[in-house]
Amino acid sequence: MTTKKVGEKKHMSANTIKTTFLLTLLSLILIFLGRLIGGPGGMIAGLGLAVLMNFFSYWFSDKIVLMIYRARETSEDENPKLHSLIKTLAEKSNLPMPRVYIVPSLTPNAFATGRNPGHAAVAVTEGIMRILNDEELSGVLAHEMAHVRNRDILISSIVATIAAAISVLAYMARYAAMFGGRGSRDREEGGNPIFLLAMVIIAPFIATLIQLAISRAREFQADEVGSRISGKPLALAEALEALHRGVEREPMEANTSTASTAHMFIVNPLTAKGIFSMFSTHPPVEKRIERLKELAKRPLYL
Repeated sequence: MTTKKVGEKKHMSANTIKTTFLLTLLSLILIFLGRLIGGPGGMIAGLGLAVLMNFFSYWFSDKIVLMIYRARETSEDENPKLHSLIKTLAEKSNLPMPRVYIVPSLTPNAFATGRNPGHAAVAVTEGIMRILNDEELSGVLAHEMAHVRNRDILISSIVATIAAAISVLAYMARYAAMFGGRGSRDREEGGNPIFLLAMVIIAPFIATLIQLAISRAREFQADEVGSRISGKPLALAEALEALHRGVEREPMEANTSTASTAHMFIVNPLTAKGIFSMFSTHPPVEKRIERLKELAKRPLYL
């Protein structure tokens, strides 16, 4: 392996390291909060509830999100160009051919779903097919194939499970406080109830911020891996710029379903600016474009 290639591999692992660090931090918050509230038993109970909450979502996430957006599976005969682009990218990334869906929406966007590469689906909106040329569309599809290759659905499910467990524990603590109850560790050691109350309020908030930070890191990773699959980071940069403008002109309807699935799209349909950007599931488009332009100056290895 050449020195340049080793350097590129190290650069590509930066977001993986960040994800691992944030996931570890999230796990430590769960352990700390669980022991603080109910000892080891409380932590296990909260985690168990969260696993049950997210098990169904993990196994059926593809069907759920495709149903939410009324996506229709399209055949190769109906959309030969779209199938050809995805098939080429799947072969380059050594992945099985995913199922292909069309979302009846004028908002230009795309997403990938499925619990593993063997059960993956890639969906594009009617809007994205209208505004992007073949190279730009290929860049977007490569980004989605990168999500499949990186098993981001699995990662997001694990993160969601831990974050949900923290929320469950915090809810249990608040519920107990309403009836004058206190955690076993608090009873045994005479812990400060004000500190406990502060933790059950702050911990879910911090967990949400970490969950969003992991989502943003995975988007950067998918941009980079997708660029290596397609070999054209500038095409993806141009696509992101066009999609960002397109979403501003033709946004998706803001509702609970859109908010809960916003992280799946290549461009956030519920964009936020200023201080609210820390609550966004996606990095700012400007930063993504800047990174892609820098990536275009270096040799690309998959």
